[in-house]
Parts: sequence; structure tokens; C-alpha cells
Amino acid sequence: MKKNKIQKRYIYRGMCTAILCAIATVLFFVAWYGFVHKNNNTGYLLGLGNLGMAIGIYLVLYYFIGRSLRAFRIGVDRKANLLASQVMTIFMLDFFEIFISCAITGQFRFFHIFFVRYLILALIQSAVLCGLTLPLVDIYRKLFKPQRILEVYSEDSNEKTEFMNERPDKYKVVESISIYEGVDKILAVVPDYEAILLNDIPSELKNIILKECFRIGKRVYFTPKISDIIGKNSENIDLFDTPLYLCRNNGIALSQRILKRFFDLLFSVLAFIVFSPLFLIVAIAIKLEDGGPIFYKQDRVTRGGKVFGILKFRSMIVDAEKDGRPHPAGEADDRITKVGHVIRPTRIDELPQLLNIIAGDMSIVGPRPERVEHVEKYTQDIPEFAFRLKVKGGLTGVAQVFGKYNTSPLSKLKMDLYYITNYSLLLDLQIIFETVKILVQKESTAGFSEEKQKEMGQAQK
Repeated sequence: MKKNKIQKRYIYRGMCTAILCAIATVLFFVAWYGFVHKNNNTGYLLGLGNLGMAIGIYLVLYYFIGRSLRAFRIGVDRKANLLASQVMTIFMLDFFEIFISCAITGQFRFFHIFFVRYLILALIQSAVLCGLTLPLVDIYRKLFKPQRILEVYSEDSNEKTEFMNERPDKYKVVESISIYEGVDKILAVVPDYEAILLNDIPSELKNIILKECFRIGKRVYFTPKISDIIGKNSENIDLFDTPLYLCRNNGIALSQRILKRFFDLLFSVLAFIVFSPLFLIVAIAIKLEDGGPIFYKQDRVTRGGKVFGILKFRSMIVDAEKDGRPHPAGEADDRITKVGHVIRPTRIDELPQLLNIIAGDMSIVGPRPERVEHVEKYTQDIPEFAFRLKVKGGLTGVAQVFGKYNTSPLSKLKMDLYYITNYSLLLDLQIIFETVKILVQKESTAGFSEEKQKEMGQAQK
């Protein structure tokens, strides 16, 4: 891709970020100034210095929280992701501003007033900023055409080809060339494209193409191998006269596990209390529909290979798997109940797993715990699949946020390994917030296709 085209993209995104920051801050200033002007009798907070400090704090916090939650990635992330990120950024910041405002004014007795004012502000900001984000994305897509990409693939690959065409607004694989065409032919056509996709090709050939693309300044995308993901978070050792990297491979440290468990208990208990009315409504609806059991229990595998019973609201008919073998849900499965058609797409059926988290069998964030039969099958095909068991299974995770219900086991494994090797509390928070996209993106809850169901059925024989 030409440098001036790249620069124009960055300039446009920078302008969009500046516009969003300015509007969010102006709306905040109106709410803040209105309250201070009415309630600050001394006039101290109306000084330019104090007003400037209030505006500055808000602007800086909005920018950095928005960046961490990917709220400004215009033209990069999907619209649904951007909208969810904007809403989460605004509500996080405005909730935090309640306490800042109370501290600055020294009037904690105004907490309830601040709460109502900032709640209204958050709703207005969310509506305005989301309404502005959509046309900004549309303008980006009109100004910048999708990248013309050459895919280099191996016919023996387990990765699906042309997957980047799922984002036609950003990428367009205009030609695919097999590695069996020869390295000379591949390198000869590389300059004709804006970017290159190396799709699961041998490491030796990947190194050759990467070096050539570096030499000519060509953008490269490549699907990582498991070893690439493990090595990505390695530590640089500056002790010798040659670069040296260290992969500690310790998983999540003990101190991190303790902190993670604390927040698991805190958030799951709070969530259970908040959603208790919904629990009651769903339980009554399931019971009224067919009189069967409310919950469905299923054996799953978590950290260290431990088997536990995962809880769900029952969304299928009683004895949906009476033959004793698992049957993945299809896209139009007649075993799904009327209630199930509501609670499955919205993931409400997963809420009872808050009890699994409280019991210590699961975490809020982590690799999705698989069925015993699936773990055995996948581990036979992909021995590294057992690496997922270094941490507790989660209610949500990287594969749930960025993948789909029918994403391949290998791709899920790679996403889960990314989480394990890059774990931080901030990453957990990011995944929790981005889980909102599941509620607004149909493909993330898509069932298995008929072909995939047959494949999974064969796996159990």
C-alpha cells in the first residue's frame, strides 16, 4: 500500500477521534457548568483554571479509556463493535466522573444529584456519539477502497482460504497463489498488490516472503502458527551482543490467579443479584412451556482436565440427546423450544454459569470449557488443544468475542492461547466489555451448518 494512502487513513482516523473527543467533552462541559453555576455559591469552581482542569481531566480520560476499549478504530472494527465501545467508554467515564465531581466540590451529599445528571448525560452522549460514528464509518469506506490482497496459501493447509473476504469493506482477496507455483513466481507478482496474506504456509517460505516484503515496504498479513503465538509475548534479554528472547511459559502467575478469583467472585455475585429477576422470569417461562426441568447440566472440562457440570437454562426439548451422544445445535433445529429461540441468541441461557463461577469451577473470562467428548477428539487431531487447560474455563473469552459459534477448533485454540500468553486484568476487562457485541452480531451466535453437524456426528463414532 502506498505511503500517502496509509497516511491519509491515519489522518482521517485522527480527525474522527478529535471530533468524537470534542463533542463528548462539550456535552460534559454543558452538564458540569450547569450544575456548578447553580450550586457553587462561592464562585470558586467557575474560575477559568478550575473549569479548564475539569474539561482537561474529562478529555484525557475519555481519550485513553476510549483507546483501550477500541472506540476510535473508525474503518478498522465493525460498526457494532465501535458502537458498543463508545457506549462502554461513556458509561465508564461518566460513572467515574460522579466520584470526581463529589471530590472536587467536596459535596458528597450531592451524590444522588450527580448520579442522575451523569446518567442523563451518558445517555445523551451515547446517542450523539453513536449517531455520529455511523456516518464517519460510511465516509471512511467511501474514501478508502478495500485493500487489494494476494493470498499465498498451501493446499495442505487446515486454515480456511479467503476468510478476509468476510470484511469486504476493508479487504479484497483478488488473487490466490499456491506455494507449489514456486517462490520465484510468488515474489515476481508481490509488487502488484497492496498487501500480501500468508495463509498457513511453511515457515521457511514465509521467512523468504516476509524479508522481501520488508525490503520493498509491502504490508503483510499472516495466520500465526501455535509456536508464533507462544513466542509473541516473549521477553527481551539484554545481556549479550545478540538478541535473545525468553518465553517463561508459566501460564498465569499465582498473584494474578488470586486477583482474578477475587474479581470473579465480586462480579459474579453482583451479576447474580442484578439478574435475579431475569432468572425468575426465564425459569417460569421454561416451566410453563413444557413442564420439564429448568436447568440443563452438562459435563465440561476446565483447568488441569477437571470435569465439572456446567449449568444452563434448558433451551431444548427434554431428552434432546437421549441416545447419549452430543448433537451440536443446527441453524434451524427443531429440538429448540420456543423459549430457547429467545434465550439462545441473546446468551441468556448461559447466565446460570454464574453459579459455576461462584463455586470456583469457572472464571468470568477464559477459554470456553468444552465437552469431554470434544476435548478427547480435538486433542487427538490437535495435541496442543490441551494447552487451553492451563487456565479455568470461562463464561466468555477471546474466541467468543472475536470468533463464531462454528469457528474451527484450531482457530479457537489459537485465540485462547493468545489470551493465556498475554493475560492481564485489563485484557479481562476488555473482553468483558467487547462481549456486548455478541448481542448485536448474528454471526457470533450462528449454529452449525448441516455439513458441520455431519462432521461432528462422525467425530463421535
